Amino acid sequence: MRASVVAERAGIRSVSIVGQGFAELGRAVGAVLGAPHLAIAVYPDVLMTDTQLAASVESLADDIIAGLQRSPASLNGSGAPPDLPDRAVVASGTLDEIEEAFEQFGWSDGLPIVPPTVERVQAFLRHIDRDPAEAIGVLLPENAEATVWNVAVNGVMAGCRPEYMPLLVAIVEAIADPVFQLENAGSTSGLEPLVIVSGPIGERLGFNSGQGVTRIGRRANTSVGRFLRLVMRNVAGFRIPPGTHDLATFGANFNVALAEDDVAVRALGWPNFAMDRGFDQTEDVVTVLGSLATTHTAPAAGSTPEELLRTLVEEIGQTLWAKGSWTGLYWGILHPLLVLSPAIAAPIRASGWTKDDVRQYLWEHTRIRVETVERSARADGAAFSFSRWVDEGRLPREYATSNDPDREVPAILSPDDILIVVAGNPNRNHAMGYLQHGGYGSPVSKRIGPARGS
Repeated sequence: MRASVVAERAGIRSVSIVGQGFAELGRAVGAVLGAPHLAIAVYPDVLMTDTQLAASVESLADDIIAGLQRSPASLNGSGAPPDLPDRAVVASGTLDEIEEAFEQFGWSDGLPIVPPTVERVQAFLRHIDRDPAEAIGVLLPENAEATVWNVAVNGVMAGCRPEYMPLLVAIVEAIADPVFQLENAGSTSGLEPLVIVSGPIGERLGFNSGQGVTRIGRRANTSVGRFLRLVMRNVAGFRIPPGTHDLATFGANFNVALAEDDVAVRALGWPNFAMDRGFDQTEDVVTVLGSLATTHTAPAAGSTPEELLRTLVEEIGQTLWAKGSWTGLYWGILHPLLVLSPAIAAPIRASGWTKDDVRQYLWEHTRIRVETVERSARADGAAFSFSRWVDEGRLPREYATSNDPDREVPAILSPDDILIVVAGNPNRNHAMGYLQHGGYGSPVSKRIGPARGS
């Protein structure tokens, strides 16, 4: 649909071919982009499992011809939805009545919300020295402005504490960055973002970075994770039915915010995650990473780094990173995340290994068969060819050293792409992995601004 808008702006007639079940989304995207009457032809089946491919393609002909015969679509600006004025009273009544009203408005995630009264919102605003009307960014796909005010509103609804406000603003700055590609968050895969908090702020705001770090149960971790999903729902527009922009086949629950164990990292002498992202160790930094999937917790045992990491390659590298790597190779972007408990990180560090040594080992040993990648891509409807992409300069030469479909290639483009966070139970020898989807959620890190008066 976005390509059609570009064509129509140039005076060229276009027809967007969309899959069955995507027509409503296509029209919604066109409306948001200021072109509600773009021509659409609907493919009548699921392309990758269609046994009557020729007949399905033929059925598109009439819609395509009709669309190309019309005049170019009338374009009327950005098509951004109108914003309610700040401090607008949208509902009043008992707590149950407020809950019901917000659910009817489509502003609820299905859980009870904290009513965002003006007084509660103002309590959040007192923790940041920014104009409530200031636009932090425009969030696709609905092209809606995220303002300091509506960030505070969603923070209240999620159950955040007012002192989290500078962190909440930095999170929205991250997802508004074009590098993050927020517009693709409603894809079939059901992608879910992950907030990573690094620096002294984790301890200061009471984040859990140890035992049960990724489980719901600590207010800071839980409410901040919920806040991000509410902003994506209420401002960006990613809603499951009756919404149109979230087309996840299954979807996932929101991730609680992952807080790095700042004390453990300092004891190790390793750079913390903030430093890995280009900041100073003492700075408060938040990173938002798109997550396609996570692994189970994988145990590691041994007396050498190689022994400790070998199991992680098998349990995390080969089972998740390699199997899901085709999207990263396709887009040229892949950022797998490894979360190490201090119990694993400490003996690795004691052996003299740096984080870069860990990345290098994981990159060298996480490999995948060429045929597996190309078959996975075809199943998802993508045309993928290692040899052609190497010839075009999109992949390094080592990805096409022969035509043997059984040859193995690195599942990760570069060791520098691997992210490492130290967190979790310090008394357990476990790790877990996340996989970022190539076309969505490249990690974006933002410095968390100071609280007012600090």
